[in-house]
Amino acid sequence: MVVNLDKARDFVYRNGTLFERALFDWCFNIGSVERVQQIIRCYKNPDDGYGHGFEHDLLAPQSNPLALEYLLTVLKYTGLPVGTLLDGVSDWVESQLLADGYLKNPSETRNYPLAPWWQEDGGQSQSDAIVGNLIHFGKAHPTLIVKTKNWAKLHLTPDKIRANEWLFMAYHAVDFCFAVADDPEFDDHRQATIDNVIACAEIAPENQYYSLLPFVVPSSPIAEVFPDTVLNRYLDYLETAQQDDGSWLDQHNLPQWYPGITINVLLGLRRHGRLA
Repeated sequence: MVVNLDKARDFVYRNGTLFERALFDWCFNIGSVERVQQIIRCYKNPDDGYGHGFEHDLLAPQSNPLALEYLLTVLKYTGLPVGTLLDGVSDWVESQLLADGYLKNPSETRNYPLAPWWQEDGGQSQSDAIVGNLIHFGKAHPTLIVKTKNWAKLHLTPDKIRANEWLFMAYHAVDFCFAVADDPEFDDHRQATIDNVIACAEIAPENQYYSLLPFVVPSSPIAEVFPDTVLNRYLDYLETAQQDDGSWLDQHNLPQWYPGITINVLLGLRRHGRLA
């Protein structure tokens, strides 16, 4: 089946948030980057953190690590210019660090709709992907980088990275370890990350295939060594996985994620020459 961009657009416009609709417009219709940035700023709080349900699994208005983590992931994958969106964010992250290097979550998150897998911590408590992506954008303070490196040496070891069995969860290692590519102390971590992504990709079920796309952006370190046969198997499947309503599905069958997944798949197919 040929990918139908018009049906994908109609799906996102019927089911996506205002942000997702604006993002689709910028990605595929040469829409206004300023409009997307303006909408994102509506999710930012006076303390320079993000909240207000930007990440669909945590709807509290208070600033929380999960909302920021998702925003950084979107910015990095789509290439949307950050402008002033990350101003003050490094200060906010550092203010949320606990003595053990984990991030605290506001207690109020449990007073709002929250995915069951976040109930124990009230949201994301790992700092690795957040700080890694702040480094990527040149927005991480040196003290924050040092603190996160120390945390990673204890909690993101090569053995733990290789033990990961869920393709999606490789983002923790990918986002941090390649952001500190100038640090030879993390050479083993980076090799373990490459090994883990490839190992997970070789056995992942088809409903997880879209999870690979952020890791194999052309010219990225993992894409340079990723097996062509596996990548083409993933792309072949994703080309044919568009639903009748124009969407691509989330691996957990959570409809709130379908618009975002649809945008991600379309971008991935286009980057790999499968979409004009």
